[in-house]
Amino acid sequence: MSLSKIKVKNKEANYSIIIGNKAILALPSEIKRLCPKTKKIGIVIDKKVPKQFKSKLKKLLKKYELYLFEFNSSEKLKSFTNANKLAEICLAKKFSRSDLLIALGGGVIGDFTAFVASILKRGINFINIPSTLLAQVDSSIGGKTGVNSKHGKNLLGTFFQPKLVISDIALINSLNKRQMICGYAEILKHSIIKKSNFFNWLRANTKVILEKKNFNILKKAVYESCKIKLYFVNKDLNEKNIRMTLNYGHTFAHAIEANSKFSNKVNHGEAVLIGMMMATKLSVIKKTTSIKTLNLLKDIYLRNNLNHDLKKILKKNENNKIINFMKNDKKNNDNKINLILLKKIGVTSKPGSYKISINEIKKIFPRLTKI
Repeated sequence: MSLSKIKVKNKEANYSIIIGNKAILALPSEIKRLCPKTKKIGIVIDKKVPKQFKSKLKKLLKKYELYLFEFNSSEKLKSFTNANKLAEICLAKKFSRSDLLIALGGGVIGDFTAFVASILKRGINFINIPSTLLAQVDSSIGGKTGVNSKHGKNLLGTFFQPKLVISDIALINSLNKRQMICGYAEILKHSIIKKSNFFNWLRANTKVILEKKNFNILKKAVYESCKIKLYFVNKDLNEKNIRMTLNYGHTFAHAIEANSKFSNKVNHGEAVLIGMMMATKLSVIKKTTSIKTLNLLKDIYLRNNLNHDLKKILKKNENNKIINFMKNDKKNNDNKINLILLKKIGVTSKPGSYKISINEIKKIFPRLTKI
């Protein structure tokens, strides 16, 4: 399979995303070109990444002074305390600004490593090798880093661009179906907010993507999804306006995750799937979209057994807890909840055009959780 390359170029970024099977083989030559003064490399690895990829990476980078930092990947890793510990280790090893941190793992590892790279000596070289479908199509793109606070997800963070992103499709083969669904949720979101023809392609190819049998289909899904995300990122680097469109369904989703204390009870993609369905139902209630559009989305969920029932993971008395987390969402700038609503597949409302009071969302909420 040939490799595809997306060039990311804007006021703050100038890097490539390399996508394809065995894309990781391009790493040594890219480091030599992009980071010619690098001597020390710290590789931050998710312990769940298959051993053969860890071995391959060590072999590819054997000419450098390598340090491996392995972590159990969960949202609990993303704390300021853990970030400080890793930064202090790198300082003790005398990492310079010319040296390099590489993330090999999912979105948690990528966010965490990028955050440490951004604060270490005010920024050292960073390369992201996302190992999950979710990270390849979402968190590895756009330059957002972050760790969690007791008040919510990703409330402490920076904007920091990588030198390179390598999305090796072979890494996806190690994922189970639940992890594939987690990444697919963001691919589906991208098609909903920007590209109706991509949405139609997903309707025909979702089963193939979730069964991860066909590298060419997976490569196209990752490539198209990255292009859509970059469309919004390049227009709004610091998430002040149009980039907030990417948060379609996420105000609900982040609240669902926070309510479950970022546990394995519900992963990010599962929360996004529920959140997008709730946002689409709200769009019907607010008369910005049609029942027909809602049914198109429901059709994909039902045909592929994707959960959109919040009641399966929520206790009866937890509605207000979800709403309280929504109230604290970082996109809100007043006492109302800022939401992206859907007009039709491929078109959403403009960020900031729909703000809903706490009292209104409390009244509507039971209708959003109905199947």
